[in-house]
Amino acid sequence: KSRVHTRLVEHIPRSANIRFHDLYERYPDFDIDVAYEQRLLLQYDMVIFQHPFYWYSSPAIIKQWMDLVLEHGWAYGTEGRALAGKKMMNAISTGGSKNSYTSTGRNKFSVSDFLLPFQQTANLCGIEYLPAFVIHGTHRLSETDMDLHALQYEQMLLALVQDRISKPEIESCVYMNDLVP
Repeated sequence: KSRVHTRLVEHIPRSANIRFHDLYERYPDFDIDVAYEQRLLLQYDMVIFQHPFYWYSSPAIIKQWMDLVLEHGWAYGTEGRALAGKKMMNAISTGGSKNSYTSTGRNKFSVSDFLLPFQQTANLCGIEYLPAFVIHGTHRLSETDMDLHALQYEQMLLALVQDRISKPEIESCVYMNDLVP
């Protein structure tokens, strides 16, 4: 229902290598089909959790999905290497300004600090965690601003699919937004 995320979804490129998968649409009762989700994960090289930043984290269904789908023995553990070598990141929107997510800002921590559980989950599963794509100040964005962010998101997705962003570039950025015009 987020106006920002609605715009981002509209700009997801049509490609055989990109699939938008709406967990709330598929699982309105949170009854997640683990086997289906695991098969789906095996088909793609990257997972992007696209969501509003709810209380410094993700909506509940993403946590539920992670708890169920990333099983010991499949995604992690001695025998669990099914996702090793894949990539993961978050694409989030937040009402707070970029300055509010600093050690001296209102939230006292960076967005990256709040996303550390996602990063550690990726590490545990042998997945490379990329910096987030972040849209700040969503309550103050004009329609034009939202369009610009959506176009930037589209360009980032295309660059990732086409492998046009190098590892050193990724390692040097704070947000993935920094790497696309």
